[in-house]
Amino acid sequence: MRRAAAWAVALAALAVGGCGDKQAIGPGDDASASGGPARTVERVTTVEVLRGAPTARGFDPARIYARDSPGVVTVFSVLSGSSAPGGEDGRGIGSGFVLGDGGEIVTNAHVVTDGTGSSIKKAKEVYVAFADGNEVAATIVGFDPNADLALLKIDPAGLRLRPLSLGSAEDLRVGSPVAAIGSPFGEPQSLSVGVVSAIDRSITSLTGFEIAGAIQTDAAINRGNSGGPLVNAKGEVLGINSQIRSESGTGEGVGYAIPVEVVRRTLMALRKDGEVDYAYLGVATARIYPQLARRFKLPVTAGAWVQDVVKDGPADEAGLRSGGKETRFQARTIKNGGDIITAVDGKPLGSAAALGVALLPKRSGDEVVLRVYRDGKPRDVTIKLGERPDQVGEGP
Repeated sequence: MRRAAAWAVALAALAVGGCGDKQAIGPGDDASASGGPARTVERVTTVEVLRGAPTARGFDPARIYARDSPGVVTVFSVLSGSSAPGGEDGRGIGSGFVLGDGGEIVTNAHVVTDGTGSSIKKAKEVYVAFADGNEVAATIVGFDPNADLALLKIDPAGLRLRPLSLGSAEDLRVGSPVAAIGSPFGEPQSLSVGVVSAIDRSITSLTGFEIAGAIQTDAAINRGNSGGPLVNAKGEVLGINSQIRSESGTGEGVGYAIPVEVVRRTLMALRKDGEVDYAYLGVATARIYPQLARRFKLPVTAGAWVQDVVKDGPADEAGLRSGGKETRFQARTIKNGGDIITAVDGKPLGSAAALGVALLPKRSGDEVVLRVYRDGKPRDVTIKLGERPDQVGEGP
């Protein structure tokens, strides 16, 4: 079983809400690419011009492009499998960037893989094209489907590399200017700019589990930008453009980037083990807010209200209780009576999504202490975390 890393919660329902019938997609493949029938992997990203707004002080898109575009690459992959029409090989295209001078390239996992969940397979061949015209073969060091990230390696001999540096998204604020460089629709070295529209979003990974902490931007996201960097005024990578939310399949001003903190953790694990270990709790939860708390007479106004517990999963073995009778409240269905998780190892949870973030540093086999309210009374429950399944819905 492939092991993974990131938000260790359990069911996809854990941080999903308010999406309606709109699907988060990420254009990873250019349907016009040659070399066999193209596979439409709608997953990925770029940033677009913020029209009508003044340039933020110190934010110079032209300077950012001149300095960082040589470090951004186009990634081509030869994909085999049943997803290609007639069983023939397809061709994927995305973006990536150079990390360090040893030949490491970072991109999205869906750019260099085919399929999802337990059926995911890596590409047969991968090539990287640079801004100076060089195009070389790359090997896949490893990929993390739970964070939609992949680490590639090329032979740097004879190449002039321009590495990009990883920054920090911890102090990122809504309204901060950002830029992205990538290959939308196969057009390499394309620059777009915008602002951070929101932080701490949740997006769905290739396994169906949630990636927490995503950065939302008003940049237009289009096919071929998957894996490209989202950078600040200093050219530091804040995240990797990965998905869009769209009804048309093209950019509509709601794009998402995987935060750099997740990128760092995944890269460290891929370098060491070639895979990433994700801890698994095995619950689906609902967000608690004041009106909900009053309606159901809950003892707290914040936390993660357990709705479902995966049978034979870590939470089930530790005795956590799921909700029972379903009740309709404010356009949603709530299962009343489940445990309420308010803290992990003594750290309070401000929301249901915070549960996954709190478990991010954990590995399978680690023990955590959850502060749980049951029947209005608090108690501490010690749980040994398990190994996350290959996809949502599979047993532990």
